Amino acid sequence: MSHQRIPANWTIQRSTPFFTKENVPAALLSHHNTAEGVFGQLCVMEGVVTYYGFADSEATEPEVTVVIKAGEFATSPPQYWHRVELSEDAQFNINFWSDKDRTNKPRTSKPMFNTK
Repeated sequence: MSHQRIPANWTIQRSTPFFTKENVPAALLSHHNTAEGVFGQLCVMEGVVTYYGFADSEATEPEVTVVIKAGEFATSPPQYWHRVELSEDAQFNINFWSDKDRTNKPRTSKPMFNTK
């Protein structure tokens, strides 16, 4: 897997607040995937975030490793299993892109990512 382009007609449906080592959700540090029809765009403001991509939910060795430095971003395609690691000074957020309008849906209806 290489960096994948988000389709031009897709729009940001949700954005997270900025996360640090102190407040990053545990789910992001373990195997999880983006939901069907949802691209994740991980944007790093400070420090370094390392993205590990896995062939499936059971894989223990990553098939791809992407080091994302301050001022850079990386994408995670729909339904791709991955996890992240943060440097001590990391600060990042995630934009969730889709071709369907999910902005007015309650957060409990269709999650933007799934955990193992």
